[in-house]
Amino acid sequence: MAEKLSVRDLDVKGRRVLLRVDFNVPLENGEVSDGTRIEAALPTLRYLLEKGARVILMSHLGRPKGKPDPKYSLRPVGDYLSRLLRQPVKMAPDCVGGPTRALALGLEDGQAMLLENLR
Repeated sequence: MAEKLSVRDLDVKGRRVLLRVDFNVPLENGEVSDGTRIEAALPTLRYLLEKGARVILMSHLGRPKGKPDPKYSLRPVGDYLSRLLRQPVKMAPDCVGGPTRALALGLEDGQAMLLENLR
C-alpha cells in the first residue's frame, strides 16, 4: 500500500491549492460566535501560506435551501480568519463564475481567498 502524503511532502510555492475546510460555524449578529473549527485549520493553512501557496478555501455554512441567502454568507468567517492570520483573506463573490476565477488567478504567493458558501 502506498504511503499517505501530507502537505509537507509537496512543493506548493507558487501553486494554487484548493483546500476543503469545515468552516460551518455558528454565527450570532453577523459574527463568528465559536471559531473552534476555523482555528483547527490554522496549522495547515499557515504552513501553506508560509511555503508560498496561493490558497483557495472552500466550505459550506448552514442550509440555505438551494438559493443564495445573505444570512449564510461566509464573509464573517473570512473576516474572522483574516484577524487570526493577521493578513487579508480575499472574499470571492460566489463559489463559481468569472469574477471568482479572476480572483483565484490573481492570487500571489502566500495569499488566501475564501469561496462563498458551497451550498
